[in-house]
Amino acid sequence: MSAMVDRRLARVALTWLTEPGTRSVHRLVDQLGPIAALDLLLDGGAPDRTLRSTVEARSAGGDARAVAEQALARTERLGARLITPEDDEWPARVADLHRLTLRDAARRVDVETAPPLCFWVRGAWPLGTAFERSVAVVGARAATPYGTHVATELGYGLADRGWTVVSGGAFGIDSAAHRGALTAGGLTVAVLACGVDRPYPMGNAALFDRIAETGLLVSEWLPGADPLRPRFLIRNRVIAAATLGTVLVEAAARSGATQTLNRAIGVCRPGMVVPGPVTSAMSVGAHEVLREQPKARLVTGVAHVLEEVGRIGDDLAPPARAPERPRDQLDDEATQVLEALPRRKPIGLESVAARAGVDLRTAMRKLSMLEELALVIRRDDGYALAPPDDSAGRATGTSTPA
Repeated sequence: MSAMVDRRLARVALTWLTEPGTRSVHRLVDQLGPIAALDLLLDGGAPDRTLRSTVEARSAGGDARAVAEQALARTERLGARLITPEDDEWPARVADLHRLTLRDAARRVDVETAPPLCFWVRGAWPLGTAFERSVAVVGARAATPYGTHVATELGYGLADRGWTVVSGGAFGIDSAAHRGALTAGGLTVAVLACGVDRPYPMGNAALFDRIAETGLLVSEWLPGADPLRPRFLIRNRVIAAATLGTVLVEAAARSGATQTLNRAIGVCRPGMVVPGPVTSAMSVGAHEVLREQPKARLVTGVAHVLEEVGRIGDDLAPPARAPERPRDQLDDEATQVLEALPRRKPIGLESVAARAGVDLRTAMRKLSMLEELALVIRRDDGYALAPPDDSAGRATGTSTPA
Protein backbone atom coordinates (compact mmCIF):
# COMPACT_ATOMS: atom_id res chain seq x y z
CA MET A 1 0.00 0.00 0.00
CA SER A 2 2.85 2.37 0.88
CA ALA A 3 4.44 1.81 -2.54
CA MET A 4 1.15 2.68 -4.24
CA VAL A 5 0.85 5.90 -2.21
CA ASP A 6 4.44 6.80 -3.06
CA ARG A 7 3.78 6.30 -6.77
CA ARG A 8 0.70 8.51 -6.62
CA LEU A 9 2.60 11.19 -4.72
CA ALA A 10 5.37 11.02 -7.31
CA ARG A 11 2.93 11.50 -10.20
CA VAL A 12 1.44 14.55 -8.49
CA ALA A 13 4.90 15.97 -7.78
CA LEU A 14 5.96 15.45 -11.40
CA THR A 15 2.80 17.18 -12.61
CA TRP A 16 3.61 20.17 -10.40
CA LEU A 17 7.27 20.29 -11.41
CA THR A 18 6.59 20.13 -15.16
CA GLU A 19 3.48 21.00 -17.16
CA PRO A 20 1.35 18.04 -18.31
CA GLY A 21 2.21 16.65 -21.73
CA THR A 22 6.01 16.92 -21.39
CA ARG A 23 7.27 14.04 -23.51
CA SER A 24 10.68 13.63 -21.85
CA VAL A 25 9.03 13.32 -18.43
CA HIS A 26 6.56 10.77 -19.72
CA ARG A 27 9.40 8.73 -21.23
CA LEU A 28 11.23 8.75 -17.90
CA VAL A 29 8.11 7.54 -16.10
CA ASP A 30 7.67 4.76 -18.66
CA GLN A 31 11.30 3.69 -18.33
CA LEU A 32 11.95 4.17 -14.59
CA GLY A 33 8.55 4.47 -12.94
CA PRO A 34 7.25 7.68 -11.33
CA ILE A 35 9.29 7.47 -8.10
CA ALA A 36 12.68 6.99 -9.77
CA ALA A 37 11.81 9.58 -12.44
CA LEU A 38 11.03 12.13 -9.72
CA ASP A 39 14.27 11.33 -7.86
CA LEU A 40 16.26 11.75 -11.07
CA LEU A 41 14.75 15.15 -11.86
CA LEU A 42 15.17 16.46 -8.30
CA ASP A 43 18.82 15.35 -8.37
CA GLY A 44 19.44 17.46 -11.47
CA GLY A 45 19.40 14.56 -13.92
CA ALA A 46 16.83 15.87 -16.39
CA PRO A 47 17.65 14.69 -19.93
CA ASP A 48 17.58 18.20 -21.46
CA ARG A 49 18.49 21.73 -20.41
CA THR A 50 14.98 23.15 -20.76
CA LEU A 51 13.54 20.54 -18.42
CA ARG A 52 16.38 21.05 -15.92
CA SER A 53 15.67 24.78 -15.87
CA THR A 54 11.96 24.17 -15.34
CA VAL A 55 12.59 21.78 -12.44
CA GLU A 56 15.04 24.19 -10.81
CA ALA A 57 12.61 27.09 -11.10
CA ARG A 58 9.70 25.14 -9.65
CA SER A 59 11.84 23.63 -6.88
CA ALA A 60 12.83 27.13 -5.80
CA GLY A 61 9.17 27.70 -4.99
CA GLY A 62 8.74 24.68 -2.72
CA ASP A 63 9.46 21.04 -2.07
CA ALA A 64 7.78 18.91 -4.75
CA ARG A 65 6.86 16.04 -2.42
CA ALA A 66 5.45 18.41 0.20
CA VAL A 67 3.38 20.16 -2.48
CA ALA A 68 2.07 16.78 -3.63
CA GLU A 69 1.06 15.78 -0.10
CA GLN A 70 -0.77 19.09 0.35
CA ALA A 71 -2.51 18.63 -3.00
CA LEU A 72 -3.76 15.15 -2.06
CA ALA A 73 -5.03 16.43 1.29
CA ARG A 74 -6.85 19.26 -0.49
CA THR A 75 -8.27 16.78 -3.01
CA GLU A 76 -9.79 14.76 -0.17
CA ARG A 77 -11.29 17.85 1.46
CA LEU A 78 -12.91 18.80 -1.84
CA GLY A 79 -14.57 15.41 -2.18
CA ALA A 80 -12.57 14.92 -5.38
CA ARG A 81 -10.22 12.05 -6.25
CA LEU A 82 -6.92 11.42 -8.00
CA ILE A 83 -6.93 8.93 -10.89
CA THR A 84 -3.70 7.40 -12.21
CA PRO A 85 -2.97 4.83 -14.95
CA GLU A 86 -2.81 2.15 -12.24
CA ASP A 87 -6.51 2.69 -11.39
CA ASP A 88 -9.30 0.66 -12.97
CA GLU A 89 -11.18 3.78 -14.10
CA TRP A 90 -8.24 5.23 -16.04
CA PRO A 91 -9.36 6.12 -19.62
CA ALA A 92 -7.12 3.90 -21.71
CA ARG A 93 -7.76 5.82 -24.92
CA VAL A 94 -5.51 8.72 -23.87
CA ALA A 95 -2.49 6.44 -24.41
CA ASP A 96 -2.90 7.17 -28.13
CA LEU A 97 -1.30 10.56 -27.45
CA HIS A 98 2.02 8.70 -27.63
CA ARG A 99 1.71 8.77 -31.41
CA LEU A 100 0.36 12.30 -31.83
CA THR A 101 2.55 14.39 -34.11
CA LEU A 102 1.30 17.69 -35.45
CA ARG A 103 2.38 19.16 -38.78
CA ASP A 104 4.72 22.16 -38.55
CA ALA A 105 4.78 21.88 -34.75
CA ALA A 106 7.07 24.52 -33.25
CA ARG A 107 5.38 25.80 -30.10
CA ARG A 108 5.66 23.87 -26.87
CA VAL A 109 1.90 23.17 -26.75
CA ASP A 110 2.13 21.52 -30.18
CA VAL A 111 5.24 19.48 -29.38
CA GLU A 112 4.65 18.42 -25.77
CA THR A 113 1.55 16.28 -26.31
CA ALA A 114 2.35 13.19 -24.22
CA PRO A 115 -0.40 11.33 -22.32
CA PRO A 116 -1.39 12.61 -18.86
CA LEU A 117 0.37 11.42 -15.71
CA CYS A 118 -2.82 11.67 -13.62
CA PHE A 119 -6.25 13.28 -13.44
CA TRP A 120 -8.21 15.04 -10.72
CA VAL A 121 -11.91 14.23 -10.89
CA ARG A 122 -15.07 15.61 -9.26
CA GLY A 123 -18.21 13.53 -9.72
CA ALA A 124 -19.37 10.00 -9.05
CA TRP A 125 -19.07 8.41 -12.51
CA PRO A 126 -16.03 6.18 -13.20
CA LEU A 127 -13.83 8.21 -15.54
CA GLY A 128 -13.16 5.41 -18.03
CA THR A 129 -16.84 4.52 -18.23
CA ALA A 130 -17.80 8.14 -18.88
CA PHE A 131 -15.36 8.38 -21.80
CA GLU A 132 -16.22 4.96 -23.25
CA ARG A 133 -19.06 6.24 -25.50
CA SER A 134 -18.23 9.90 -25.75
CA VAL A 135 -18.16 12.69 -28.32
CA ALA A 136 -16.46 16.06 -27.92
CA VAL A 137 -18.39 19.18 -28.99
CA VAL A 138 -16.17 22.26 -29.11
CA GLY A 139 -16.18 25.70 -30.66
CA ALA A 140 -16.10 29.45 -30.29
CA ARG A 141 -16.52 31.27 -27.00
CA ALA A 142 -18.11 34.20 -28.83
CA ALA A 143 -20.72 31.92 -30.37
CA THR A 144 -23.53 33.25 -32.52
CA PRO A 145 -27.18 32.32 -31.85
CA TYR A 146 -26.86 29.86 -34.75
CA GLY A 147 -23.85 28.14 -33.19
CA THR A 148 -25.43 28.05 -29.75
CA HIS A 149 -28.57 26.47 -31.18
CA VAL A 150 -26.61 23.82 -33.09
CA ALA A 151 -24.40 22.96 -30.10
CA THR A 152 -27.40 22.67 -27.79
CA GLU A 153 -29.18 20.38 -30.25
CA LEU A 154 -26.07 18.22 -30.61
CA GLY A 155 -25.56 18.01 -26.85
CA TYR A 156 -29.18 17.10 -26.26
CA GLY A 157 -29.40 14.60 -29.12
CA LEU A 158 -26.17 12.78 -28.25
CA ALA A 159 -27.01 12.56 -24.55
CA ASP A 160 -30.55 11.43 -25.35
CA ARG A 161 -29.05 8.50 -27.28
CA GLY A 162 -26.80 7.46 -24.41
CA TRP A 163 -23.57 9.22 -25.45
CA THR A 164 -21.39 11.27 -23.12
CA VAL A 165 -20.94 14.89 -24.25
CA VAL A 166 -17.42 16.19 -23.56
CA SER A 167 -16.30 19.80 -23.77
CA GLY A 168 -14.17 22.39 -22.01
CA GLY A 169 -16.67 24.32 -19.89
CA ALA A 170 -16.06 27.66 -21.63
CA PHE A 171 -18.66 30.22 -22.63
CA GLY A 172 -20.34 29.82 -26.00
CA ILE A 173 -20.32 26.46 -27.77
CA ASP A 174 -18.90 24.50 -24.79
CA SER A 175 -21.59 25.72 -22.41
CA ALA A 176 -24.35 25.12 -24.94
CA ALA A 177 -23.23 21.51 -25.48
CA HIS A 178 -23.02 20.85 -21.72
CA ARG A 179 -26.45 22.38 -21.10
CA GLY A 180 -28.01 20.43 -23.94
CA ALA A 181 -26.76 17.18 -22.43
CA LEU A 182 -27.95 18.16 -18.95
CA THR A 183 -31.40 19.07 -20.29
CA ALA A 184 -31.63 15.59 -21.83
CA GLY A 185 -30.78 14.06 -18.46
CA GLY A 186 -27.55 12.66 -19.93
CA LEU A 187 -23.91 12.53 -18.94
CA THR A 188 -21.53 15.38 -19.66
CA VAL A 189 -17.84 15.87 -18.82
CA ALA A 190 -16.00 19.18 -18.59
CA VAL A 191 -12.22 18.91 -19.05
CA LEU A 192 -10.71 21.96 -17.35
CA ALA A 193 -7.48 23.91 -17.79
CA CYS A 194 -7.25 24.71 -14.07
CA GLY A 195 -7.94 23.00 -10.74
CA VAL A 196 -11.28 21.23 -10.37
CA ASP A 197 -12.02 23.62 -7.49
CA ARG A 198 -11.51 26.71 -9.68
CA PRO A 199 -14.66 27.44 -11.68
CA TYR A 200 -13.42 29.21 -14.78
CA PRO A 201 -15.03 31.16 -16.21
CA MET A 202 -16.69 32.30 -12.98
CA GLY A 203 -19.89 32.96 -14.88
CA ASN A 204 -20.22 29.20 -15.36
CA ALA A 205 -19.86 28.34 -11.66
CA ALA A 206 -23.47 27.14 -11.41
CA LEU A 207 -23.02 25.06 -14.58
CA PHE A 208 -19.89 23.40 -13.12
CA ASP A 209 -21.80 22.54 -9.95
CA ARG A 210 -24.53 20.87 -12.03
CA ILE A 211 -21.95 18.93 -14.02
CA ALA A 212 -20.20 17.76 -10.84
CA GLU A 213 -23.53 16.52 -9.45
CA THR A 214 -24.52 14.40 -12.44
CA GLY A 215 -21.38 14.13 -14.57
CA LEU A 216 -17.67 14.83 -14.16
CA LEU A 217 -15.22 17.72 -13.84
CA VAL A 218 -11.74 16.59 -14.92
CA SER A 219 -8.33 18.27 -14.81
CA GLU A 220 -4.63 17.43 -15.09
CA TRP A 221 -3.71 20.30 -12.76
CA LEU A 222 -3.55 20.32 -8.98
CA PRO A 223 -6.46 21.80 -7.03
CA GLY A 224 -6.08 25.56 -6.90
CA ALA A 225 -4.13 25.73 -10.18
CA ASP A 226 -4.74 28.89 -12.20
CA PRO A 227 -6.29 28.85 -15.71
CA LEU A 228 -3.18 30.05 -17.57
CA ARG A 229 -3.53 30.61 -21.32
CA PRO A 230 -1.20 27.79 -22.53
CA ARG A 231 -3.05 25.28 -20.34
CA PHE A 232 -6.15 25.51 -22.48
CA LEU A 233 -4.21 24.31 -25.51
CA ILE A 234 -2.49 21.59 -23.46
CA ARG A 235 -5.90 20.49 -22.16
CA ASN A 236 -7.34 20.21 -25.67
CA ARG A 237 -5.29 17.11 -26.49
CA VAL A 238 -7.13 15.19 -23.72
CA ILE A 239 -10.53 16.17 -25.09
CA ALA A 240 -9.42 14.96 -28.53
CA ALA A 241 -7.87 11.66 -27.43
CA ALA A 242 -10.27 10.53 -24.70
CA THR A 243 -13.35 10.73 -26.92
CA LEU A 244 -14.41 8.75 -29.98
CA GLY A 245 -14.67 11.87 -32.15
CA THR A 246 -14.70 15.66 -32.06
CA VAL A 247 -17.31 18.00 -33.55
CA LEU A 248 -16.34 21.62 -34.25
CA VAL A 249 -19.25 24.07 -34.12
CA GLU A 250 -18.11 27.57 -35.10
CA ALA A 251 -14.53 28.81 -34.85
CA ALA A 252 -12.91 32.10 -35.74
CA ALA A 253 -9.78 32.30 -37.88
CA ARG A 254 -7.53 31.81 -34.82
CA SER A 255 -9.22 29.35 -32.50
CA GLY A 256 -8.12 26.78 -29.95
CA ALA A 257 -11.14 24.71 -30.93
CA THR A 258 -9.66 24.05 -34.39
CA GLN A 259 -6.54 22.76 -32.63
CA THR A 260 -8.68 20.30 -30.69
CA LEU A 261 -10.07 19.01 -33.99
CA ASN A 262 -6.60 18.71 -35.51
CA ARG A 263 -5.42 16.75 -32.47
CA ALA A 264 -8.40 14.42 -32.81
CA ILE A 265 -7.51 13.72 -36.43
CA GLY A 266 -3.88 13.31 -35.36
CA VAL A 267 -4.80 10.41 -33.06
CA CYS A 268 -7.05 8.85 -35.75
CA ARG A 269 -10.38 10.00 -34.33
CA PRO A 270 -13.15 11.29 -36.58
CA GLY A 271 -12.92 15.06 -36.94
CA MET A 272 -16.26 16.64 -37.81
CA VAL A 273 -17.21 20.21 -38.72
CA VAL A 274 -20.63 21.87 -38.72
CA PRO A 275 -20.75 24.41 -41.58
CA GLY A 276 -21.92 27.94 -40.88
CA PRO A 277 -22.89 31.07 -42.81
CA VAL A 278 -20.06 32.25 -45.05
CA THR A 279 -20.83 35.79 -43.89
CA SER A 280 -20.00 34.98 -40.24
CA ALA A 281 -16.54 35.56 -38.74
CA MET A 282 -17.30 32.62 -36.44
CA SER A 283 -17.37 30.29 -39.44
CA VAL A 284 -13.99 31.18 -40.93
CA GLY A 285 -11.91 28.76 -38.86
CA ALA A 286 -14.38 25.91 -39.24
CA HIS A 287 -14.52 26.31 -43.01
CA GLU A 288 -10.72 26.51 -43.25
CA VAL A 289 -10.49 23.16 -41.47
CA LEU A 290 -12.81 21.66 -44.08
CA ARG A 291 -10.64 23.09 -46.85
CA GLU A 292 -7.27 22.10 -45.37
CA GLN A 293 -7.99 18.80 -43.61
CA PRO A 294 -8.90 16.04 -46.08
CA LYS A 295 -9.99 13.81 -43.19
CA ALA A 296 -12.43 16.33 -41.72
CA ARG A 297 -16.08 15.46 -42.34
CA LEU A 298 -18.96 17.87 -42.75
CA VAL A 299 -21.87 17.06 -40.41
CA THR A 300 -25.20 18.81 -39.95
CA GLY A 301 -26.76 16.99 -37.01
CA VAL A 302 -26.73 14.12 -34.55
CA ALA A 303 -27.41 11.47 -37.20
CA HIS A 304 -24.27 12.44 -39.14
CA VAL A 305 -22.16 12.49 -35.97
CA LEU A 306 -23.32 9.04 -34.91
CA GLU A 307 -22.59 7.68 -38.36
CA GLU A 308 -18.97 8.80 -37.91
CA VAL A 309 -18.42 7.56 -34.35
CA GLY A 310 -20.93 4.71 -33.99
CA ARG A 311 -20.51 1.06 -34.81
CA ILE A 312 -20.31 0.27 -38.51
CA GLY A 313 -23.78 -0.52 -39.84
CA ASP A 314 -25.60 0.45 -36.63
CA ASP A 315 -25.67 4.23 -36.81
CA LEU A 316 -26.10 5.11 -40.48
CA ALA A 317 -27.62 8.52 -41.06
CA PRO A 318 -30.67 8.46 -43.35
CA PRO A 319 -30.04 10.19 -46.69
CA ALA A 320 -31.44 13.72 -46.87
CA ARG A 321 -34.67 13.70 -48.86
CA ALA A 322 -37.57 16.05 -49.42
CA PRO A 323 -41.02 14.85 -48.26
CA GLU A 324 -42.23 12.08 -50.55
CA ARG A 325 -45.08 12.94 -52.92
CA PRO A 326 -47.35 10.63 -54.94
CA ARG A 327 -45.85 11.85 -58.20
CA ASP A 328 -42.36 10.74 -57.00
CA GLN A 329 -43.51 7.14 -57.51
CA LEU A 330 -44.64 7.64 -61.12
CA ASP A 331 -42.90 5.80 -63.93
CA ASP A 332 -41.64 7.65 -67.01
CA GLU A 333 -44.80 7.16 -69.09
CA ALA A 334 -47.10 8.33 -66.29
CA THR A 335 -44.90 11.39 -65.78
CA GLN A 336 -45.03 12.16 -69.51
CA VAL A 337 -48.86 11.97 -69.48
CA LEU A 338 -49.08 14.14 -66.35
CA GLU A 339 -46.79 16.80 -67.82
CA ALA A 340 -48.84 16.81 -71.05
CA LEU A 341 -52.00 18.01 -69.29
CA PRO A 342 -52.91 21.71 -69.10
CA ARG A 343 -54.29 23.08 -65.85
CA ARG A 344 -57.07 25.38 -67.00
CA LYS A 345 -58.77 23.60 -69.88
CA PRO A 346 -59.28 19.89 -70.42
CA ILE A 347 -58.08 18.10 -73.54
CA GLY A 348 -59.23 14.88 -75.10
CA LEU A 349 -57.57 11.48 -74.89
CA GLU A 350 -56.08 11.70 -78.37
CA SER A 351 -54.50 15.07 -77.62
CA VAL A 352 -53.05 13.75 -74.35
CA ALA A 353 -51.49 10.79 -76.14
CA ALA A 354 -50.05 13.01 -78.88
CA ARG A 355 -48.58 15.58 -76.45
CA ALA A 356 -47.14 12.82 -74.23
CA GLY A 357 -45.78 10.77 -77.14
CA VAL A 358 -47.50 7.53 -76.08
CA ASP A 359 -50.14 5.32 -77.68
CA LEU A 360 -53.85 5.62 -76.81
CA ARG A 361 -53.98 2.47 -74.65
CA THR A 362 -51.00 3.61 -72.55
CA ALA A 363 -52.51 7.08 -72.21
CA MET A 364 -55.82 5.58 -70.95
CA ARG A 365 -54.06 3.35 -68.37
CA LYS A 366 -51.88 6.14 -67.04
CA LEU A 367 -54.75 8.64 -66.88
CA SER A 368 -56.83 6.19 -64.83
CA MET A 369 -53.95 5.74 -62.40
CA LEU A 370 -53.35 9.49 -62.17
CA GLU A 371 -57.04 10.04 -61.49
CA GLU A 372 -56.91 7.55 -58.59
CA LEU A 373 -53.96 9.50 -57.17
CA ALA A 374 -56.03 12.70 -57.37
CA LEU A 375 -53.47 14.25 -59.69
CA VAL A 376 -55.86 14.40 -62.66
CA ILE A 377 -59.53 15.34 -63.03
CA ARG A 378 -61.74 13.79 -65.75
CA ARG A 379 -64.42 16.03 -67.18
CA ASP A 380 -67.03 15.63 -69.88
CA ASP A 381 -64.77 17.18 -72.47
CA GLY A 382 -61.48 15.52 -71.46
CA TYR A 383 -58.76 15.49 -68.80
CA ALA A 384 -56.98 18.26 -66.85
CA LEU A 385 -54.64 18.64 -63.90
CA ALA A 386 -56.25 18.88 -60.48
CA PRO A 387 -56.52 22.58 -59.51
CA PRO A 388 -54.07 23.99 -56.92
CA ASP A 389 -56.80 24.64 -54.35
CA ASP A 390 -57.78 20.96 -54.41
CA SER A 391 -56.68 19.24 -51.14
CA ALA A 392 -54.89 16.49 -53.02
CA GLY A 393 -53.18 19.00 -55.25
CA ARG A 394 -51.94 20.99 -52.25
CA ALA A 395 -50.66 17.85 -50.57
CA THR A 396 -48.74 16.69 -53.61
CA GLY A 397 -47.38 20.08 -54.62
CA THR A 398 -48.02 19.56 -58.35
CA SER A 399 -46.79 22.29 -60.63
CA THR A 400 -48.27 23.74 -63.76
CA PRO A 401 -46.78 22.09 -66.85
CA ALA A 402 -46.01 23.90 -70.05
